Amino acid sequence: MLSDDEIHLMEAIGASGSLTRAAASLGKAPSTVSYTLRQIESRFDALLFDRRRYRLQLTPAGALLVREATRLRDDMQRLTRRVAQVAKGWEDRLWIVTDELIEFDSLLPVIGDFDPLDSGVSLRITHEVLGGTWEALAEGRADLVIGATNEPPPLAGVQWRELGALRWVYAVSARHPLAKAKEPLSAEQMRAHRAVVVADSSRRGDGRAYGHGAGQTTLAVPSMAAKIQAQRAGLGVGWLPEARVASLLQRGELVAKAVSVPREPNNLFVGWRASEGRALAWWLEKLTDARLCKRLVDGLDVHA
Repeated sequence: MLSDDEIHLMEAIGASGSLTRAAASLGKAPSTVSYTLRQIESRFDALLFDRRRYRLQLTPAGALLVREATRLRDDMQRLTRRVAQVAKGWEDRLWIVTDELIEFDSLLPVIGDFDPLDSGVSLRITHEVLGGTWEALAEGRADLVIGATNEPPPLAGVQWRELGALRWVYAVSARHPLAKAKEPLSAEQMRAHRAVVVADSSRRGDGRAYGHGAGQTTLAVPSMAAKIQAQRAGLGVGWLPEARVASLLQRGELVAKAVSVPREPNNLFVGWRASEGRALAWWLEKLTDARLCKRLVDGLDVHA
């Protein structure tokens, strides 16, 4: 393969179209540049520059060699940095999966605090819903899960702790028929109207959904933000995170309704696989901060 100096030499010839001008830009004698080029062509048994024109031009073989040699050089430099990074205890990559209840915006300050560590760790943040969150950890599609609902299923090598409790409010659009209904609403009254639910992302079975009654028609949407929008538009009813819709309730766009069987708060959890990686340890330490945990659980009232 080509050395850095040989790559620079071929790039200089291609850019200038002349051995003499390339030599001048590299601070070398033209004879040295010419000799080095002949050595490279001999090594690969290929004509790398077309010398039939006034300006030297890379042949297709020469262009391929420069392109691939540059890519391999860059790959090797990246590999060298990654090996040194892992040798210092940092992971190559940390895959974080949040339950859809956790808003990405609430993680931005944490990512901002992580960056000054200059660890070189690549962060990958994706989200799942309900059973899909624990499933991601079980199947190796996550190193750390944040905001998983309910206690984890029995998983070998998985540790977990509580993040906080999420409080719910049964809310309907001010235009919905239930908005003016007498309280508390009965289970029959609630089942008579379509429930908006967030679809479970679990790849096993049919998935599950909370907040609707047996036999109740549902509108399954991809996110809590979409659920809020759908209920705001009067397309269904259901339970919403109280803190995230506070301003909509205050403005009267949504109406909170007392129900005969209130919904208990959901405990949210942090889960991870045992590891000695410094990035995971940093995130787990960060997630012991009570103010951060409250922000993650309560979310951001984007309608305020």
